[in-house]
Amino acid sequence: MTVNKVMVIGAGQMGAGIAQVFAQSSFDVKLNDISEESLQKGLATIEKLLSRNVEKERMTENEKQNTLMRIETTTDLEDARDCDLVIEAVVENMEVKSKVFKQLDEITPKHAILATNTSSLPITDIAAVTNRPTQVIGMHFMNPVPIMKLVEVIRAIQTSDQTYQTIEETTKQLNKNPVEVNDYPGFVSNRVLMPMINEAIYTVYEGVAEVEAVDEVMKLGMNHPMGPLQLADFIGLDTCLYIMEILHEGFGDSKYRPCPLLRKYVSAGWLGKKSGRGFYVYE
Repeated sequence: MTVNKVMVIGAGQMGAGIAQVFAQSSFDVKLNDISEESLQKGLATIEKLLSRNVEKERMTENEKQNTLMRIETTTDLEDARDCDLVIEAVVENMEVKSKVFKQLDEITPKHAILATNTSSLPITDIAAVTNRPTQVIGMHFMNPVPIMKLVEVIRAIQTSDQTYQTIEETTKQLNKNPVEVNDYPGFVSNRVLMPMINEAIYTVYEGVAEVEAVDEVMKLGMNHPMGPLQLADFIGLDTCLYIMEILHEGFGDSKYRPCPLLRKYVSAGWLGKKSGRGFYVYE
C-alpha cells in the first residue's frame, strides 16, 4: 500500500513535529486537535522551525512555503475519512487513546493504517479495541522530531507483515531510521533510558552527588551529550514518572520502582523545563 494522505492527531510538541516531517517529505498532512488554539500554536512552532532552517540555509524559502501549504488543520476527526495513515499523538492515557482508535476505526477507509506515537503503552491493547488489529502499529518518534533520526516501529502481536512493511517504507521516506521492536513495556528506548534516569535521581536522593555532578559524570565519562537529570527535565518529570510506573506495573520487578524524590518533585509541580523548575531552574 502507498501512503499519500496522513492525519496527525494532537498538535502538541510531538504531533506538530510529526506533521512537519511528513509535510517536508511531500506528504499531504491534516493536523488535528480538539483545540483551535492548540492547532495555531502548533502551526506557529512549525513555521518558526522552518524559518530557522531557511536562515541556516538548510532549505529555501520556497521549500518552506511548500511545506506549510501541505499542512491542513482541522478540529473534526471525520476529516480522517480519506487518509491512508493516521498517527495518534495525544495524551499518554489508555482510556483516551482507546476512545480515539475506536472512532478512527469507524471513520477511516478500510485500507488505512492506524498508528500510535505512545512511548510506553501496549500496542496490542490499543489494537484490540479496533476491528482492524492487523493494521494497528506503534510509531514512536523521538523528541525533537525534526532532528532525531530514530523511529521505533512497534509491532503488536496482531500487526501484519504488510502493515509493518508499509510503515517501514514510509518512515524511510521521512529520512528517518525505522527500528523494529516488539510490544513490551517501554519498548527498547524507554526500557533502557528511564531506569538510567531513575537511578540518576536515586543518586541525588541518597546524597551520592549533587545534580550537576551526576550530569557531569555522565557527560564527561560516558560521552552523553546531555546529563540524565537535565534530560529528565526536558522530557518532563511527570512523563518520566508515568513511564516508570508502567514499567513497574508491566514487569512486576522492583528495579523499576520510581524514586521517591521523583514522586515528590511531580507532586510539587516541579515538572522540568515546561513548568520552569525541575532538577534545574528555568526562566
